[in-house]
Amino acid sequence: MTTRSGVPLTRESTSQSERSKVRKPRALAPHSMVMPFAPASPAEPSKIAAGAEELRRLGLQVAERTSTENDGYFAASTAIRRDELVGQLERADIAALVGTRGGYGSNYLLDDLHISASANPKIILGFSDLTSLQIYLWQRFQWGTFYGPMLAAGLDAGPSAPNGYEEKSLLAALQNTAGGWSLDLQGEQLNPGEARGRVLGGCLTLVETAIGTQWDLQTDDAILVLEDRGMKPWQVDRALMHLKQAGKFTNVRGIVLGDFPECDAPVAGSPTVRDVCQRILSPLGAPIVFGAPIGHTMRPMLTVPLGVKARLSTNGAGVLEILEPAVVS
Repeated sequence: MTTRSGVPLTRESTSQSERSKVRKPRALAPHSMVMPFAPASPAEPSKIAAGAEELRRLGLQVAERTSTENDGYFAASTAIRRDELVGQLERADIAALVGTRGGYGSNYLLDDLHISASANPKIILGFSDLTSLQIYLWQRFQWGTFYGPMLAAGLDAGPSAPNGYEEKSLLAALQNTAGGWSLDLQGEQLNPGEARGRVLGGCLTLVETAIGTQWDLQTDDAILVLEDRGMKPWQVDRALMHLKQAGKFTNVRGIVLGDFPECDAPVAGSPTVRDVCQRILSPLGAPIVFGAPIGHTMRPMLTVPLGVKARLSTNGAGVLEILEPAVVS
């Protein structure tokens, strides 16, 4: 909805999906046990070790993951990766599962993934290929997860470092049970306005490839997060058009876009990813922020809780105000 001057009004949601209650994991406490898990591709052991050491610096314990042999471009066979995930979710001493890295392969786990609907949710932290698992958990169980750094992709580089992570947003997401907080999106306004909805989304490619599956992401009344890396602008164009034609943008409340590193235009003067996003998404009338350091980014990565209510404002560099804790005590 817009004013006569074309400036979007605050978009409020009153649908059933907005009122539904997210299932939240327990907050991390000092000395909570964290388990590395590898649902996708293998990671360099030295980077995993560096990420684990950073978690220890934050006051957490890091469990030893069962060593497995790589299976091609997967961290292990499908059966081993699936059994590892289910087993870790069932362990009472494990408070959180932190991805080692993305790559490819999380989708293989979903066909025969047997998680009890009554199981207590645990913190699932990661980005990139883990989007497939995060979408699955949301669509099947309303299970809130966390789009943020992994051991060999963010945590290994350390806080406030290039290719590292932002410590403040990570701790707020995983430990704060008292109320909401705000994320400075450090981007730029593509469409003005404010919006309120549930934060959903993740890696653009994985949100797109969920279309047509049993866990196709339902985006009505969402503040939709989309980011990726290593795509040509025309490939981003194609993915966004697919989402548009599949109806994924019809009822979104707002959109937060990443900074799309390594996605430069192949020819000088040709459309950039920003140009593509503005052309396709601006006509929606929803507030949009482009260039946030989420997921694939060379800046310190923000941690974004998925499934919680939030308010997006495009003022300044953009602010995502998280309106409720993402974890419980």
